[in-house]
Amino acid sequence: MFFVVCRSLVKISKQARREGKELFRCCLVNGLLDENRARQAVRLVLEGKPRGYLAVLSHFQRLVKLDLHRRTARIEGAVPLPQELQARLQAGLTRLYGPGLHVSFGQNAALIGGLRIQVGSDVYDGSVQARLAALEQSF
Repeated sequence: MFFVVCRSLVKISKQARREGKELFRCCLVNGLLDENRARQAVRLVLEGKPRGYLAVLSHFQRLVKLDLHRRTARIEGAVPLPQELQARLQAGLTRLYGPGLHVSFGQNAALIGGLRIQVGSDVYDGSVQARLAALEQSF
């Protein structure tokens, strides 16, 4: 909680943004965020406490959250999906979005039928619920 309060009081300068972005880039391995490198980088910054380190870490945290969001897929169906369909969906999404995608599957009876897939801010809604809503708006 202390970090959240301090973060809201810190105005991020261009220099802090650059350093946060550079820190983020140093934590990438083959285009993917390496959790161990990220932890080590944060620990080193906290130990050294360079000028404006809170702003740098704040921007770094924002970049990490954006990266995690971009690499997270949520697939929902009205009924539980068979394992073979789950594997094909996961393979297709990995082919589209690249390796390192974290895929989770869920059930949402409100969809009535079909699938709803969300990867980061991209949403693919092929559910009956979405089609009924579109039909309702057309009247």
